Amino acid sequence: MIELIILNDGLYQLVPVNQEMLKGIELITEASCFDWCSILRAKLSGYAESINLHVMNDGSGYLFGCLCR
Repeated sequence: MIELIILNDGLYQLVPVNQEMLKGIELITEASCFDWCSILRAKLSGYAESINLHVMNDGSGYLFGCLCR
């Protein structure tokens, strides 16, 4: 299970990765948690150089990383 660590309004939230987030991703080899985190970061956020943060495309906050369990 992978969860995204998102900062929104001063609070960190763990958001479980769901099927909608994975839509359109096709892997040809096995992926580790770190690989999945990089793939999801590229798909779900954009990098704002001026503030040095990854901003979620849906406006839900800033992506800080992933938690794998």
